Amino acid sequence: MNNLIYKILEKRILVLDGAMGTMIQDYKFSESDYRGSRFKDHKCSVKGNNDLLSLTQPKAIKTIHEKYLEVGADIIETNTFSSTSIGMADYSMESLVSEINFESARIAKQAAFKYSKKNPEKPRFVAGSIGPTNRTASMSPDVNDPGFRAVTFDELVVGYSEQINALIDGGVDILLIETIFDTLNAKAALFAVDSVLEERSISLPIMISGTITDASGRTLSGQTVEAFVNSLSHIPLLSIGLNCALGADLLLPYLKRLSKVTDFYTSAFPNAGLPNAFGEYDQTAEEMRDLIKEYLESNSVNIIGGCCGTTPEYIKLIADEASKYKPRKLN
Repeated sequence: MNNLIYKILEKRILVLDGAMGTMIQDYKFSESDYRGSRFKDHKCSVKGNNDLLSLTQPKAIKTIHEKYLEVGADIIETNTFSSTSIGMADYSMESLVSEINFESARIAKQAAFKYSKKNPEKPRFVAGSIGPTNRTASMSPDVNDPGFRAVTFDELVVGYSEQINALIDGGVDILLIETIFDTLNAKAALFAVDSVLEERSISLPIMISGTITDASGRTLSGQTVEAFVNSLSHIPLLSIGLNCALGADLLLPYLKRLSKVTDFYTSAFPNAGLPNAFGEYDQTAEEMRDLIKEYLESNSVNIIGGCCGTTPEYIKLIADEASKYKPRKLN
């Protein structure tokens, strides 16, 4: 599978799935739904811990994966964005990290296998979603104490390593370090990936995706797109790209810059525009598809998908549009 994805990327643009969280919101799960019978007596609230649903509502998670696969997604992400011991500490569920990652990968792999079997000419891949955690290694959360750090590099490496091992055990085809706002966090994740793969004597494609936080064109930790690429290109990557925070229109100029300075494949999965005052996304699937056209026409992207606010309706239109264009050639 490792070499297969590289061969496919030479020939066509691959489509990543859309938002998992947006789809989960539609279920309107209650606190008791999140808990299931297994965690009915857990000491703190768990509503909002979407990754836990891989254990308590696995059918719903599998259904979401299958909806994206049905409309043409080539790559689906595991439901593990927050599944490190650091992220799970908010819910006192650090002990479940390995199980959540393993089960999430297994569920996604089952769905991908089903659709690969349906159409062997269009193999599907599972990307293990590795989020940034809710702590930052290069900045202080306390403006009155700029030297303070809520997490260390070594703590991040330990947390990421646990997640990565379980994702691999569950059968992922790709490791996706995504929504990077602090490059030092991403370096810890890459260090963990490199160490785990070496320990296991295996190789897996690695995708990296950063987040431009506002019109300054920089990540939260202050890097330009070019600096971001340079600081993370020391390991051979499948792709490097951008996701979240911005809609397709605002993200495009930065993706164009990124595509000119990297020798790797590029990816983009923007939000469905910017959220309104209620945190909802008003941009329609047709509007987003029309904006994505420019990504394709400018030959800036190899892997395209959606982030916050996107659903299978969006991914279907994006997949249909992407099929009309040739992929970006490597520099």
